Amino acid sequence: MRNIKKVAKWEYKKNIKNKSFIISLLLTPAIFLLFSFLPGLIDSFGKEEAATTVYVKDELNALKNMEDTLKAQGIEWDMKSSQEDMTAHVRENENTAYIELGESTLSEGVVHVYTNEVMSSEFSQQVNNITAIVQMLQLESLSLTPEQTHLITKGMTLETIAVSEETVETAGADPLKRLVPGVFAGIILLSVVTTGMMIFQSASNEKKEKVSEIVLSSITPAELMQGKIIGYFALGITQVFVWIICLLPFFMWKLDFPIMEYLLVPETVLLVVIAILGYLLFAALFAGMGASFEDVDSTSNFQGIVFVLPWLPLFLFMPVLNDPTGWIAQAGSYFPLTSPGVLLMRLSVLEQWPWMEIIISLSILLVSIWFLMKLAGKIFSIGILKYGKNATPQEMLKWLKY
Repeated sequence: MRNIKKVAKWEYKKNIKNKSFIISLLLTPAIFLLFSFLPGLIDSFGKEEAATTVYVKDELNALKNMEDTLKAQGIEWDMKSSQEDMTAHVRENENTAYIELGESTLSEGVVHVYTNEVMSSEFSQQVNNITAIVQMLQLESLSLTPEQTHLITKGMTLETIAVSEETVETAGADPLKRLVPGVFAGIILLSVVTTGMMIFQSASNEKKEKVSEIVLSSITPAELMQGKIIGYFALGITQVFVWIICLLPFFMWKLDFPIMEYLLVPETVLLVVIAILGYLLFAALFAGMGASFEDVDSTSNFQGIVFVLPWLPLFLFMPVLNDPTGWIAQAGSYFPLTSPGVLLMRLSVLEQWPWMEIIISLSILLVSIWFLMKLAGKIFSIGILKYGKNATPQEMLKWLKY
């Protein structure tokens, strides 16, 4: 165990000081924050022009209500009351509009808005807010009670609920309570698997440079492989931790999103465990395959096939989301290479978790991890010291008999 810790510590220190890793570590949240704030910055530059001047012929005494409503929507107009026709003035002045609110407005349901020919398209979108005010005035003219007015104006919402024997009624449940923990666990899975891919290159490079011969003079191949897996796992967790430190304040301040309220739930623990099991599965696979190649540069095609394995659940993304209880989702949950990703997707959208399927899936995943660890250990122990050519599948099968 001491040797495993030493190897893990050595791998961690070696990679945490790597310039490319540091750049990618900091660049990812930087890009996210840049694209989050960039639209606001561009929009702020566009708002430097003078506010739109709007003249209102107000025969309905709605001007004050209009100002309050538009201000609540973040719309800033320079509104002025007018008792005369301002169409000629609007035609001669840019960024100017004229609105008529007369008695015919309520009976006909038409608001006449006159604008200059070069008026921005943004104004056309903003002026739509007036229709709600006119509709309220129409309802008031019908002498309805406040309760009746509120019932009519609040609109109608359709909520579709799929009913099955495995689900219970959870109408009104917040979907974010399931989605946020799933996304968080998915980020952990992708991050640690990405760093786990580095095991493939690390084993191949050490074999090529004869470093493994020196290392294996004091430890066993199994200890070397397990140390690498733990070291790169710690590297991935460090990456996730840095991203959380950088992005969590953004979600809590800029988006006013109570992310901690959604994360600090028991479901998050199970989802994170699934992500960790997924890493162990692929890390064992990468370690064994990386030790079987003489030169990683000459196996770029096969390397691409190996690296695409963790992304297999993405091919099932739409079928799983469209029918998380269907046979495709269930089959993906039981197949080890897709099990972690499919489970995270299913549990992020299902209101009632199928615990029997979860137990079966995790059992298959644990057995698969144990089997692959044993398998990778044998391939790693022989392949890391075998030089001269890349191992063929037939040769790797022979190694398993030793």
